[in-house]
Amino acid sequence: MALDLVLQGALPADGGAPQPVDIGIAGGRIAEIRPGLVAEGISADTQLIDLAADGGGCLVAPGFVETHIHLDKSCILDRCASRRGDLEEAIGEVAKAKAGFTAEDVHARASRTLEKCLLQGTTHMRTHLEVDPGIGLRGLEGVLPLVKAFAWALDLEICVFPQEGLLNNPGTDELMVEALKNGCRVVGAAPYTDSDPKGQIDRVFEMAREFDADIDMHLDFGATCDEVDITYVCDLAEKFGYGGRVAVGHVTKMSVMPPEMFAGIARRLSDAGVAVTVLPSTDLFLMGRGQDHSRMRGVTAAHLLLHEGVNCSLSTNNVLNPFTPFGDCSLVRMANLYANTCHVGARGDVEECFRMVTARSARLLRRDDYGLEVGMPADLVVLDAADMAGAVAELAPVLYSFKAGRMVLERPRPQLHRPA
Repeated sequence: MALDLVLQGALPADGGAPQPVDIGIAGGRIAEIRPGLVAEGISADTQLIDLAADGGGCLVAPGFVETHIHLDKSCILDRCASRRGDLEEAIGEVAKAKAGFTAEDVHARASRTLEKCLLQGTTHMRTHLEVDPGIGLRGLEGVLPLVKAFAWALDLEICVFPQEGLLNNPGTDELMVEALKNGCRVVGAAPYTDSDPKGQIDRVFEMAREFDADIDMHLDFGATCDEVDITYVCDLAEKFGYGGRVAVGHVTKMSVMPPEMFAGIARRLSDAGVAVTVLPSTDLFLMGRGQDHSRMRGVTAAHLLLHEGVNCSLSTNNVLNPFTPFGDCSLVRMANLYANTCHVGARGDVEECFRMVTARSARLLRRDDYGLEVGMPADLVVLDAADMAGAVAELAPVLYSFKAGRMVLERPRPQLHRPA
């Protein structure tokens, strides 16, 4: 088979012992993964990238998967105030800023954020997008064209949701339905902003069934474990056969649950097939604002949920806005931040932090066409690391990324200039 590209000296993620292999790519897909491929001879037309040129090889993994980001409201710090720094202020400030959004403005800011994601090796993404009577469908009009415009580098899907409430915000329901008719594949929720949280959850499940859409909710964002909605979501997922098609994000209330309650909810999530996305940067920034000492972290222990059979991902959420006034769109950084915050030390759990931005995130998005296997699309990322745990521990930089075998990013290693 004629190969278009060979990555020589690759250390495959999840590959067991760190033995370098050569990865051959043809027609946009992984054609071969084995040692000695280059030594046996390749065509003069085959592009060769030697990952072991500096000795040791480089970690190669499927591309990073962003399961929860808000492209439409990224990069708006210059339009918003952040004095209290809490959730209510963030929602209010963004609501005021949204009134001035245009489709062109959303398109430009979202494009900048997408480019930042590409520079960090992201190849798949689900963005959450707000609709309400204040902004109408201008956010969708700005983001939807980016699905096609960035298809050369990234698979992008849109989750539409009501940030400012659904049942208490007349006109929002019709806008969500219109968005689902016009390109949104996933429907979301934010029940804690609604006058009737369970009523919003019910309506979102109705929309999902009507449009055969997956569900991805903002859920149980709070500082106590009182009045959680997560078990109700699990009940509906089982009732309607939606196991494997429902994800919930934040669930900061789980971070303050007693161990017995946490374990019970974890088992319920596992049985119902409901996945969890933890958003370390946002949850750290917003939680604990009402405490003047011993402030809570508010980051739910995803690695402990994994132990109970719950699929989990780590994601960016917001970038440069009042919800999170930081962010370079690096999912390796999110994995490292999470590991520090949640006291992750066991090597197996550190490796899971890497999987929660790659394989587990792809599973949450129901991507069957993802993985470092022969026959899969060559959507790959190369990191300056020897293994997954090292990549997380040392914030390994992305050296290359590829979409369907085409190079998207190349970043030379830095060099020290020592004295003679």
